[in-house]
Amino acid sequence: MALRIVASRPDPAIVTLPWSTPLEEWTDDHVVPLPRGLSRHIVRIVRLGQRTYAVKETQEDIAFREYRLLRNLQREGMPTVVPQGVVTGRTDADGEELNAALLTEHLRFSLPYRSLFAHGMTADNLPSLVDAIVVLLVRLHLAGFYWGDVSLSNVLFRRSAGQFAAYLVDAETGAHHDTVSDRMRDYDLTVGSENIFAELMDLQASGAVGTDVDALAIIARLREQYEKLWHELTRTEEFNAEEMWRIEERIERLNQLGFDVDELDIITDFDGDRIRIQPKVVELGHHRRELQALTGMTVEDNQARRLLNDLAAFTAHHDLGREDRHLVANKWLTEIYEPIMAMIPSEARGKLEPAEVFHEILVHRWYLSEQAGHEIGIFETARSYIDTVLTSKPDEAITADDEVDPD
Repeated sequence: MALRIVASRPDPAIVTLPWSTPLEEWTDDHVVPLPRGLSRHIVRIVRLGQRTYAVKETQEDIAFREYRLLRNLQREGMPTVVPQGVVTGRTDADGEELNAALLTEHLRFSLPYRSLFAHGMTADNLPSLVDAIVVLLVRLHLAGFYWGDVSLSNVLFRRSAGQFAAYLVDAETGAHHDTVSDRMRDYDLTVGSENIFAELMDLQASGAVGTDVDALAIIARLREQYEKLWHELTRTEEFNAEEMWRIEERIERLNQLGFDVDELDIITDFDGDRIRIQPKVVELGHHRRELQALTGMTVEDNQARRLLNDLAAFTAHHDLGREDRHLVANKWLTEIYEPIMAMIPSEARGKLEPAEVFHEILVHRWYLSEQAGHEIGIFETARSYIDTVLTSKPDEAITADDEVDPD
């Protein structure tokens, strides 16, 4: 049987991998020690040149189905790992058929939830992980995607200004629909509650979190936060014609949540006395898009909000409110952000994403200023943070931690 590789963006080096060897027997010649979450399949992380991939063995039809689902989600701008390709026609040295393999690009600066706890995260961060999954789940449902296996294990987390952003890793059980029914949404929440409860019990059993953690309260938060966000993004609002300002207020409220309204359904009664509005298309990334338009930077939305706040403070401090925002942003970028990033030694640049480092420097400045009783300069703060905090952190771009996947 001939080896067949179907890839969206072909990397010729993929051919050099030992496809005639079962994945569980791949050696350190190809596998790199990046952390990976628990999986029902054999998964290995490999590096080819400057690119890193996750390789998962599974049945051919399942591999192609998941590959196509991930590609569709990527086209819709959903936060998922990037599908690279499917390898079929594998046989071992004796001619025995081997499972197909799905390749996805490794998401830089991302970690599975177990590795986050191994890197010092505490139970205090559990609500933030749940909130990140809630945002991901709501976005998927709005896009007509039914997940089918909501869990901490099926996502990767990236830090986002002290919070987290969740990325879908495993779409094997998912399905695209025109809309996701209330029944399917409720099922996803039920499955998510059951899975996350079991994962919390596992964390407690391993000692990663204390036995005093209220797992029931954590999973209750999943449903409560989901219903709250879903309601805000989709509910119909009715008011009289003299309250037109409520349209702008609704849009501003969604912007504060990080969402842009791409389409708004506005209906009036026969006399125009009553108005009904409902968001039809909403998209997360309001702050990220604003920062990218001003500076060209691409970061997580919470990070963008933090950087925009510092840009606003810079604007006010230098009395630049009447200047063109793009020119002010460029001044902030070249006089504040880029010089601070240049202060980071090369050996520490795999610790955190640059935008997350800047966020932590801002937090560090607050603590230093409180201790000193006066405002500490940003560059003095940056030097203190780099010397006393950043250099002691584990690398999150490349790390030596590893986890064992169950067969």
